[in-house]
Amino acid sequence: MGREKAEFFYQELKKFYGEPGTALDYSSPFQLLLAVILSAQTTDKQVNKITPRLYSRYPTPEKLASANQRELEEMIKGIGLYRNKTKALINCAKKLLRDFDGKVPVTREELMSLPGVGRKSANVVLAVAFEKASFPVDTHVFRVSRRLGLTNGKTPDQVEEEVTSIYPEKDWIVFHHLLISHGRTICKARKPLCPECPIGEECPSYKVF
Repeated sequence: MGREKAEFFYQELKKFYGEPGTALDYSSPFQLLLAVILSAQTTDKQVNKITPRLYSRYPTPEKLASANQRELEEMIKGIGLYRNKTKALINCAKKLLRDFDGKVPVTREELMSLPGVGRKSANVVLAVAFEKASFPVDTHVFRVSRRLGLTNGKTPDQVEEEVTSIYPEKDWIVFHHLLISHGRTICKARKPLCPECPIGEECPSYKVF
């Protein structure tokens, strides 16, 4: 796709949505890391129901590393894969203490070394907690960027590589949030609301569905 069309999508979506941020509730990099681990295959809304108690009960990696597994499972069982996520949270806290002096690391490679953290999750922490140029690809970003013709990538990694080759680093974080907002609001998975789309007539997928 040409840079001019790509820039049009960016600017028009920005006019429509402003500069949205993450929907996850957090107040520190550590809290965001926990929320991101919990968010896999679960809505941000559901995660936000769980995290106030989690943050209060386990405010530090030290507290979380010594958590009782069954107690933690009970606390987060309202979300999917809660048993696996319980183990990931506890082991993540232990690794933070063992390898990173209890602090959330600030590189993708180090973040991905933490239990429960893949590339997308690492990119979210980098972008949201540390404002480091990165482009997390969740289901919304994957779907919308392909529908817009920005990429033909068949995997999240391919989509990330192709979209970031089009846009300058300074736009990656904001554009990631714009695509998520668009995917949740208009460009929905099953029935996109094409007539309401601010970029519909320039979209190659307009009214295809």
